[in-house]
Amino acid sequence: MSQEKELPLKENIIELACPSHGGLIREMAGKYGIPASEMLELSASLNPLGSPFDHPLGGLDLDSLLEHAMERFGQYPDNRYFEFRKAAVRFLDNGLSVENIVPGNGSCEIIRLVAESIVDQGDIVLIPHPTFTEYEQQCNVAGADVRYIGQDDIFDLSDDVLGSAKILFVCNPNNPTGKLHKREDILSLAKRCVSNNTLLFVDEAFIELADDPSQTITDTVIDNDHLFILRSLTKDFAIPGVRLGFGVASKTIANALNTARLSWNLGSIPEEIGIAMLNMEGGCNSPYLVASRKAIVNDRNYLTERISRIRKFKPLPSTVNYILVDISASSLDSVELSQRLAAHGVLIRDCSSFPSMGTDFIRIAVRPKEETDILSQAIGNVVVEKAREDAKADLVSMLESGDASPCGGNLDCPYYPCHSCEDQDCTLCFCPFYRCEDERTGGKWVDRSSGGQVWSCEDCVLVHEKDVVKELLDVLSEDGDMDRKLKKAWDKVLEPRL
Repeated sequence: MSQEKELPLKENIIELACPSHGGLIREMAGKYGIPASEMLELSASLNPLGSPFDHPLGGLDLDSLLEHAMERFGQYPDNRYFEFRKAAVRFLDNGLSVENIVPGNGSCEIIRLVAESIVDQGDIVLIPHPTFTEYEQQCNVAGADVRYIGQDDIFDLSDDVLGSAKILFVCNPNNPTGKLHKREDILSLAKRCVSNNTLLFVDEAFIELADDPSQTITDTVIDNDHLFILRSLTKDFAIPGVRLGFGVASKTIANALNTARLSWNLGSIPEEIGIAMLNMEGGCNSPYLVASRKAIVNDRNYLTERISRIRKFKPLPSTVNYILVDISASSLDSVELSQRLAAHGVLIRDCSSFPSMGTDFIRIAVRPKEETDILSQAIGNVVVEKAREDAKADLVSMLESGDASPCGGNLDCPYYPCHSCEDQDCTLCFCPFYRCEDERTGGKWVDRSSGGQVWSCEDCVLVHEKDVVKELLDVLSEDGDMDRKLKKAWDKVLEPRL
């Protein structure tokens, strides 16, 4: 009898769970049998103008850039990444030098680098929730003792709590809430972190796309060995397939991290792409990024207005290119809603993987108006789809229980009240024949206030007539498939009256 052997892995690695993210186009396309090119991506929050290679204000030619990069295809990258770091300094334009820059293969690698370089097994790290899940993931890899605090408690932490931690993470603007903290508040917190020997890790991945990018604190790292700032090119320039980012720190911290990071962590081609984008004239205030922020404000206002029209959907204020939506009052939770929308070819971010959020929130990327219109229509279709399924289930339950008496007003119906009287009882809760699209009933297509048309039952009272209801229930009480019975009920009960 062989003795079971233990895995040669650290216990904290064995217990790791894979974090959830948006941007799962291929996975969802395969799951729902929809071509990836036909999926509408609203789960990843990227610059709605697209990359500077695709937009005229970017002024960049990808073909010529790649041709130049291919000249180094047969060479190792220069592990110093001097040109990339110099371009990052030029982009920030705040008096820093290349010695303050740490190049990274995207945000996740940089977060892991900092965690591995600072955290020992069992060290406490503080993570305000809800926020980006990679902070916890990478700190767990390092063996940290992760402790969550509320987002509203960041600036009120006691010295005892702050001093107990090796790292405090602050995402600014925060993902997924979209809140942007003021520069002076972050700087005040940074001073307290110095006094308590705690590293303040500030994630500014979205700040170039925020309403006020001047809230950055990158210029303050020069004399602060307890401050690290993360910047990402993924969101700014809509290039999630090219993993690029950089850290900003004091020369002492940046030098140590550059020594500790993986050698050749940027390939020659991504480096060339990063240099070109960071060297755009104007940096954070290049014509491309200025236009991006203007588009985000306009498109975000439009998205917020459209989502506000959906009953029981509450969009929360945002300062960046995504909005958080409270759907706790809806009959659909975040898991079911995101799955149903994905089946319709629309991807949103289900926020149930964020600690403390439960299934009450979704995050939606700000996109051009035509894409928001597609989303709005898809949500409408899903709501109707859900209501019809619930109505059929209610009918089955009612018939099986023998309680087939008329029921009260359906206040959850997305089209309630369907008649002129606000206390109108909906006998069948939600018409099982919706949308019959038969104008003989009195129903008709009407213009929807949010655009497009919807089938209105306002002038149809057939299923509210008690003799009709009795005959319908007689048919629906028979054995057999519900769809077949509904067809029979229409043909036998409604058709003769039309």
